Amino acid sequence: MRLKFFTAALFITLPVGVLAQVADNPHSDEPIATVREVYDGTFLPDIGANTFRNIDRLFATRIVKAGGEVYQLPRRAEQVGNFTYESRGSRFDLYDYLSLNRVSGLLAIKDGEIALEEYQLGNTEQTRWMSMSIAKSIISTLIGAAIKDGYIEGLASPIVDYIPELVGTAYEGVSVQQILQMTSGVGWDETYTNPESDRRDLLEAQISQESGSMLEVMAKLPKVAEPGARWNYSTGETQVAAQLLQAAIGRPISEYLSEKIWANMGMEADANWWLESEGGIEVGGSGFSARLRDYGRFGLFMLNEGVVNGESLLPEGWMARASTSNVIDGKELGYGFMLWPQVAAQGTIHERAYAAEGIFGQWIYVNPNENVVIVVWGAQSKPTPRNPVLDADFFAALTRALR
Repeated sequence: MRLKFFTAALFITLPVGVLAQVADNPHSDEPIATVREVYDGTFLPDIGANTFRNIDRLFATRIVKAGGEVYQLPRRAEQVGNFTYESRGSRFDLYDYLSLNRVSGLLAIKDGEIALEEYQLGNTEQTRWMSMSIAKSIISTLIGAAIKDGYIEGLASPIVDYIPELVGTAYEGVSVQQILQMTSGVGWDETYTNPESDRRDLLEAQISQESGSMLEVMAKLPKVAEPGARWNYSTGETQVAAQLLQAAIGRPISEYLSEKIWANMGMEADANWWLESEGGIEVGGSGFSARLRDYGRFGLFMLNEGVVNGESLLPEGWMARASTSNVIDGKELGYGFMLWPQVAAQGTIHERAYAAEGIFGQWIYVNPNENVVIVVWGAQSKPTPRNPVLDADFFAALTRALR
């Protein structure tokens, strides 16, 4: 049995198994956009915010279960007040960032304590918000856990050993590391708003909700460079990573995420994750939705090098390697294992800092030197960045204010 919900532009149906997720969503009766309108950037501001906190109504999802005990985030005695900084040649303050960059949630954690927490645009502590490409960083972290657990032999392993459907395709000869770095040499056009792009082909495969359709898109792509010789940002590469991960662990990715991190780390609430088809594989590059503080706890998991209750859940040195920029022909690319290191940061407040980033303004910024995690929920109107304030400038100023 399936039930219908009315959106801004169409009826969508939900399997009964998703009803529990709808029931604990305080925003589940709001009108929302279609997924094509989201990627086209053709929605009104209020509808955009509604949609970003209701993405579990766009596709079939799987629940990522939290555990019984919650990792406590005490509130710092002295909360951060207003502060000023420069960005793009102008002077801004905290309130400028919140309003001009259309921020719907902001969390700053210093030394394990909440120093700033804000909800805007109708969001509350109970709101789940989309992560977009932050999901990529979750996938890459889980691949690290799978290597630690022995499910994946190592970074040099050929991916076709785990995904036989890619034998004879452009992915022959591509390693796990090259998938994580997006240096496979496989051609890809990431243009979100171009209906003819590879990214939109992958989206249309997802919209079809047919099992195997997204991998079929990836299997047809051409080889344009030797593996490891060229970097090209590709959401499709993350779907290959998801296929690799699920094949290696032999069970749903959401279950493994719950086991290794979500329940283990003491998240306060269940999350959910888009599926390629009902009961199928998770969408590797987007569609993960969770509460603000739980994104903060995931940032702390990365900050603490994957150590939970004294147990290391990632290979030794994994986070340092994952957050180090790829170098090709002597040039830093500003990308690690599906994480964004802060380039040219040596000697600055961003030294060793890195971020998981998603379109429309989603961030988990991690600064190991300063023991800081910053989470941002954005409700920007377009998938291509048009933010008046550079996020890196704001993160630097907020990190200084936390000292």
